[in-house]
Amino acid sequence: MADPLHPAATDHLPSFITAPGQTDVLMVVMSVVLALAVLAFGILFLRLHTLPERLAHKSQKIQFEIVAVLGLIALFTHMHIFWIIGLLLALIELPDFSTPLSRVARSVEKIAGIEGGDPTTDAESVAGPRAKTIETGTAGDGKEAARSSAVVGAGHRDLDHA
Repeated sequence: MADPLHPAATDHLPSFITAPGQTDVLMVVMSVVLALAVLAFGILFLRLHTLPERLAHKSQKIQFEIVAVLGLIALFTHMHIFWIIGLLLALIELPDFSTPLSRVARSVEKIAGIEGGDPTTDAESVAGPRAKTIETGTAGDGKEAARSSAVVGAGHRDLDHA
């Protein structure tokens, strides 16, 4: 038996209006679409929010850490200026001061005669087999002594240019 229509209803009802007691298909479909849209927007927002960190990932460690902290501050305080500062810092390539300064420090230690704990500054590890030639060489005649001193000189030149 068909349910009679309400007297105020028109003869032709749209397909999205369901009868009482039936599943509202349009509401189920729109609920799924809404859930997917919220999830997609959240993923897009988080990808956009981590853009400075992904840009700074290939840079120096300290620069990456500063950009990451600025991103977290921007996320938790909702102050977008921190995100903008992090983005600008990620886009700027900072010069590397630590490598030249450490090389200067190693050179000064070598000039002063201070033995550092760094194995790369040891003469044996840098000069390689030539340093062992000096230790095992014989001091029989003058030619051998001259050759061993030339090896020592070559080893020091290699240390200066390494």
